[in-house]
Parts: sequence; C-alpha cells; structure tokens
Amino acid sequence: MTGLTVLLPPSETKREGGDQERTLDLRALSFPELAAERAAVITAARSVSSEESLARTALKLGPKSVAERFRNLELETSGTMPAIDRYTGVLYDPLGAPDADDATRSWWFDHVVVQSALFGPIGAGDPVPAYRLSHDSRLGPLRLAAHWSGPASRVLEVRTSADLVLDLRSEGYRQLGPVAGAVAPRVVSVDGDGRRKALNHWNKTAKGRLVALLARSGAQVSSMTELARWAAAHGVALEERDGGWDLVAESLEPGPAGSVVD
Repeated sequence: MTGLTVLLPPSETKREGGDQERTLDLRALSFPELAAERAAVITAARSVSSEESLARTALKLGPKSVAERFRNLELETSGTMPAIDRYTGVLYDPLGAPDADDATRSWWFDHVVVQSALFGPIGAGDPVPAYRLSHDSRLGPLRLAAHWSGPASRVLEVRTSADLVLDLRSEGYRQLGPVAGAVAPRVVSVDGDGRRKALNHWNKTAKGRLVALLARSGAQVSSMTELARWAAAHGVALEERDGGWDLVAESLEPGPAGSVVD
C-alpha cells in the first residue's frame, strides 16, 4: 500500500511519439485483470474510428482534430510512453513530467492512477500509445460509464483499501470508477473579502501544481490530517469546510510565496 493514492483524469491533448520498440501490451498495464474490458473498448473505439463521418460524431472531432481518429487505428503499432508523459494540457503541463528528476517520477509512479476512458485505471508509469477517446465518447452499444464503473471500482478499491484516496478527477471520469470514501477537494478562489468561488476550467491548473509539489517534496501521508499538515508546511491552503475540503488556488500560484517552487 502506498499510504496515498491520487486519482487523476486523463487529458484530451496528448504528446505524440513514443518508444517504437515498446508497443501496446495490455499485460504491461497496471490492473491486468482489466484486460478483457480494455480489449472490448479498443475494439469499439477502432470500429467508430474506421470511417471519418462516424468518428466525427462518436469522438466529437472537429476539422482540426479529425485526423486523431487514426490514433485508434494504430494502437497496437504506435510507440508508447509513460502515461504521465503522454498527457498534456492545463492539468499536466504544471507537472513538467518529461523533465522531472527520478525521485519525482518515482513518486508519481507509486502514487498516481489515471482514469483513462480507453484503458480504465492505469498507473502513471504505464506505457500507453496516443489515442482519442473521452468519457463521453459514443461507442455504439458500449456505454463507457456502465462498462467501466463496476470493474474499475473493484480494482481501485482493492488497491486503495488502506490508503487515503485523493480524487482529483472530473465528475465524468469519477463515474467511470467511483471510489467509496475518496476525498474530492473543491478548488476555490478566495477574493480580498474572503468570498469563495468554485473554479471550473482553471481548477485543473491548481490540481496539477498540487500533484507536482506532492511529488517533488516526496510527500508521505496517509490521512487528511497528515495531508493538511503537509499542505500547511508548504504554504498550500487546504481547509476543511462544510463537511468537505477546499483547496485554495491562489496558494498554489508560482512565485516567491508560491508553493510550487518549494
């Protein structure tokens, strides 16, 4: 057991390329007992990606992204890279994963699980190809939430049975693998008068900065009390309010007073 498991969503945007000598091997992914479920989604994704007009609707592709359907047709032959490197965008860019040192990457590999629509839950270090699929993609009779929620929940609950689970997934991805007892902090902005406003798009940046700092500090926590103590020591405002937890985005801003440059 790791003490802390951090659940992350994937990202629509993905880094191209990968190790051509190491193509997709479902047996090399974490939670290998999900191989059958993964194979079923791959088959369905390949089917809807085989024809452009079908892919546009099923995968919600626009004129600039329609070529991404070919990723799903080349899953078994394209190169792979660790999941933490594959994903890019608002949440993943603050991690700086490809340039992180070995200790930081090792922390992610030990503590971070990504909820992929294609592969289900995977480890941060799992070798995956580029693909195009999101939680709300339409795969004909295969409904992703119904397909994943039971099997993904079971394997996650076995892995995290003695852990603190920090759930930073968006609602759509939580539905693909609900975890009972997980803590899903609300990311808020606090103005000069102390008023709090929940953030939408930009909450991903705060989450990315938090996961970057956890890894770079080598955080070892196993309860919300310990996580709150760690946060206070690193200048991060993680506060218990109204029966839940608030993560104050401003406390994770980079700069002399910001935590991410610890």
